[in-house]
Amino acid sequence: MGKNKKVTNRWFRNLRAKYRFVILNDSTFEERFTFKLNRLNVMISLFSLGIIFITLTFFLIANTPIKQLIPGYPDIDQKKELYRLNMMADSLLSEIEIRNKYFESFKAILNNKVIKDEYGAPDTSHVRYDTISNLKSEEDSLLRTEFENQSLHNLFFNDGSQRFESSKTSIKSFNFFSPLQGVITSDMDMAEKHFGIDIVSSYNDAIKATLDGSVVFAAWTLETGNVIVLQHERNLISVYKHNAVLLKAEGDHVMAGEVIAISGESGELSTGPHLHFELWYNGSPIRPQDYIIFN
Repeated sequence: MGKNKKVTNRWFRNLRAKYRFVILNDSTFEERFTFKLNRLNVMISLFSLGIIFITLTFFLIANTPIKQLIPGYPDIDQKKELYRLNMMADSLLSEIEIRNKYFESFKAILNNKVIKDEYGAPDTSHVRYDTISNLKSEEDSLLRTEFENQSLHNLFFNDGSQRFESSKTSIKSFNFFSPLQGVITSDMDMAEKHFGIDIVSSYNDAIKATLDGSVVFAAWTLETGNVIVLQHERNLISVYKHNAVLLKAEGDHVMAGEVIAISGESGELSTGPHLHFELWYNGSPIRPQDYIIFN
């Protein structure tokens, strides 16, 4: 025990032993610089310098762009850019999905298929309507009376009334232009998958656009010959088949009554010069005679 104490005391004495650090002129041996030090002072000084150096390095990296040079260090600008690119990718995927559904609807129209609604009618078989009670409260009666009194003095249509407008009423307000004046020889027949009407014509009659719209399809098909499809507002599509010549190309904007094709009998399903005309609303065929006068 005493031996260990002696060793410890000797070690402390060596740490505190003083030394002189002298710098001499090599030619004249003149002392240029001198100071006293010991091992303990040297260790404390080196430790202090290390702490200062580490602290300065930390503040330099934390408050300057040098930190971006450290491998794996997260960059805020890169995070913002990644977030923006991620949002852009999501938007592009949504846009591609919408475009795909849009093209699938056109394929279905050209192939004489009815587009099925992905969201079927809700199952209401478990609902018991005979158990529903409709009791009017005093507050409900007062609110109803106040609303009816306000409606009596309302001279303008509002957005709320337009929301309850039926689909047929909304498109019946359009001023449809007859694509071709003539006799209808074949009516629309859903059972036979005949989703339009056939209008008899002579050769080289002008086929006109029924509404303002854009050409989304203009090409030749084996069964229906030269076909042109127009996209109108409110999800309304008009289809013109068995044309001899198409006068418009995809992407063209046309006005109602503008000539878009010349009548003929192109396609394997044609038995004479006529126009096969279809109207599609929200992906379902509708009867053109309900909206257009053809003769």
